[in-house]
Amino acid sequence: QVQLVESGGGLVQFGGSLRLSCVVSGLTLGTPAMGWFRQAPGKGREFVAAISWTGSDTDYTDSVKGRFTISRDSAKNTVYLQMNSLKPEDTAVYYCAANPRSFRVLTARSDYRYWGQGTQVTVSS
Repeated sequence: QVQLVESGGGLVQFGGSLRLSCVVSGLTLGTPAMGWFRQAPGKGREFVAAISWTGSDTDYTDSVKGRFTISRDSAKNTVYLQMNSLKPEDTAVYYCAANPRSFRVLTARSDYRYWGQGTQVTVSS
């Protein structure tokens, strides 16, 4: 059974930082192509960041470039999202996602097969 479990969300002030974690279990190759998405109230789920299987390639949506960093620890089957300089518009439920059949960077929601339950990030102004 494949499981993705996010943690690390919470309430933070404008300009603050949080690190989200996503622990993956049940996949033969640990953490293949992985991504982070977010969904704000009343909006659709949008791409935030993605990382390839080797970790050598990453991609980000424009609004988080220079502030967020995606990384992985394959030994721990864990993917991270370091979020710095947080803004109120970053407030959303953050989801991690996995595609066990791909090793490259994937940015479309439809590219991913498995999803976590989400973790709430709230940034106060």
